[in-house]
Amino acid sequence: MDPAPASRILRLAGFALRVSLLLTLTAGVLLSGASYAPSPRTLGQFQAALAAGQVDRVAFLLADRGGFSTLVWSESPLIWHEIMWSEDGHTFTDSRGLYDKRRLLADLDRVRPPPSWRQEDTRSQAGSLPLLPGWPFAFRGGDQLIWPAVAWVTAFLLMTYTTTRLANRFAWFWLCTAGQLGILPFLVLEPRPLWRGPGEGKAATPNRMKGGRGCLWSILLAFVSLWAIYGAGQLVRLLLG
Repeated sequence: MDPAPASRILRLAGFALRVSLLLTLTAGVLLSGASYAPSPRTLGQFQAALAAGQVDRVAFLLADRGGFSTLVWSESPLIWHEIMWSEDGHTFTDSRGLYDKRRLLADLDRVRPPPSWRQEDTRSQAGSLPLLPGWPFAFRGGDQLIWPAVAWVTAFLLMTYTTTRLANRFAWFWLCTAGQLGILPFLVLEPRPLWRGPGEGKAATPNRMKGGRGCLWSILLAFVSLWAIYGAGQLVRLLLG
């Protein structure tokens, strides 16, 4: 095969892979953000939705003295609701008394198919390995969504084999891991900006970011990422009402 057409095919395939990974991971950010921007609901509304088979996932945090500190549930991966704890404890009380974990699990078991559920704790929801960003590897309410994790790992491996121009691999390593959302700008910018279409990668810039500077920038990016994920959740909540 003539090397020129083969090179064009490889560049086109690489471009298509970057676009598909970018879209997949952006969807993962929206799902993660939506789960942390729930709309307020009451215990009665939750019980009615559960009886009607409208609950897909449940996540809860236990209070110190029994009962729940908070309980969130979803109708779909993008629509989440929450019952907030109150000082008087009335938000988790009905005519039968305190609504606790035992009653919740009994109610979930009566639904067919039963919603997935997860008991949360006060620790940050992070990946199972150090430095991994939390959002692709942990989804609220039970069963893990595999495709954001697979897309992130694929994009990370792509980064390790890419000849980068704006930052070296060590800098991108810090931005993609500790920086939380660094994998998204990597897919947009490296080794050639997506808006320029398929083609050869650009030459490295003279002041290409090194690992030390990338580590420092990843700290700032981590804070920006948290607000970006939260903002994405609020946008989803606004659009879906």
